[in-house]
Amino acid sequence: MQPDRDSTAASNADGSSPAPSVEIVRSPTEGRNSGTYDIDLLPTLDVLREINAEDTTVPNAVAKVLPDLARAVDLGVDTLREGGRVHYFGAGTSGRIATMDAAELPPTFGIEAARVLSHHAGGESALGQAVEGIEDSPDLGRTEASSVTSADLAVCLAASGRTPYVAGALRRSREMGARTVLISANPAAPLASEADVHVGMDTGAEVIAGSTRMKAGTAQKLALNAFSTAVMVRLGYTYSNLMVGMNATNAKLRGRMVTILTEATGCPEETCAEALTAAEGDTRVALVSLLSGVGGTRASQELAASGGHVREALRRIGTTGTP
Repeated sequence: MQPDRDSTAASNADGSSPAPSVEIVRSPTEGRNSGTYDIDLLPTLDVLREINAEDTTVPNAVAKVLPDLARAVDLGVDTLREGGRVHYFGAGTSGRIATMDAAELPPTFGIEAARVLSHHAGGESALGQAVEGIEDSPDLGRTEASSVTSADLAVCLAASGRTPYVAGALRRSREMGARTVLISANPAAPLASEADVHVGMDTGAEVIAGSTRMKAGTAQKLALNAFSTAVMVRLGYTYSNLMVGMNATNAKLRGRMVTILTEATGCPEETCAEALTAAEGDTRVALVSLLSGVGGTRASQELAASGGHVREALRRIGTTGTP
């Protein structure tokens, strides 16, 4: 019987160490792009034109999966509304994008940092410098997902849709009964069937074959930014297109919140500043008070009853405010 060519032997016949295993990846992002065969022969401006031409295809790839992304958003809304947490898992570019998105939500919307968490293969040390091979460990992914509970949502990012670290995190999250989402640049991602929702964007071959920091990375950033922003909007962290979730904890933020209140209500800056002071820096309380004419105590009560959603609080009071 002939030995399995893919198996790892203890040693070769001559006693030397066996060659490391090789995995052939057949993901769309690993193919050669026929439109950039000549990129190394071009002058600088034409190199940039070829890169830019490929980049323009990314938004359309995202647009085609918006129904799937909407399903993912609804899972995120339900999870956070019910008291759960959202966990991001990714390696390499995917993990860095996830880390950046999670880090920017508290200062942008005022959500507690512990509600949206990022897990990057290799931890903080791998954010600024690549740690080769760390993404090949499904066990590390399982360990990273050990804090996921049945109340949570795991959002797993992998350009190929097959990264072992992400696979481990996804499977562990499912075992814990969590909701799961996979965001990839591969419509036929191997892990797709294991997630509740697969957002599989067809970004095709990269300008430089296999460099998923380019179109695939851009698509993941667009999708994840849209996901988290839509979740925040649905949960009432905005009023119209204004950020109202942040509290005025310093002079800079206070000035920004006064400007937002002025734009939202049409009231003079002095009036808005006074309302913000009376609301102890809580922008939503000040906004509801200004738009409805009720005092801060009533505004705070109605916001609490509406889960912090300004429009719902105004509806409960009996006014619609302004667009």
